[in-house]
Amino acid sequence: MTGQRIDLAAVSPRAVGLVSALEDALRREGLTDDRLRELARIRVAQLNGCAYSLAQRSREALCLGERQERLNELAGWRDSWLFTESERAALALTEIMTRLPADGVPDDVYGQAEHLLGPYNLGNLIMAVSVANALDRMCLAARLGPARQT
Repeated sequence: MTGQRIDLAAVSPRAVGLVSALEDALRREGLTDDRLRELARIRVAQLNGCAYSLAQRSREALCLGERQERLNELAGWRDSWLFTESERAALALTEIMTRLPADGVPDDVYGQAEHLLGPYNLGNLIMAVSVANALDRMCLAARLGPARQT
């Protein structure tokens, strides 16, 4: 990976601050299960190929008590027995929203998530996935990489 292209916080501090405030609001008022939010955000980063977000969100998930075993199997969640029916519905919606086909989110995927998550969690999942995708795109365009581990 080559170096960072641009420091977005330096050139647009107010906008970066607003995005950060939105992330904070989603943490405070978001899904009733913080670990589910982080699983969805990690899956977004996996699909987008954003190493910065993968590192950051994985650390946050572990701090929230998520198990490393589940993070290891997240990319293959459909074939793993480690995820609940609600988590599967959330991850299916997360993937559709991230890859977003031309005809939008299929009714069956949305309906399953709505049924299993309820309106509060569904609304907050939609917000969390949308913001995670936006952040990944900013990081990828700016070539923001994860901090080096020493």
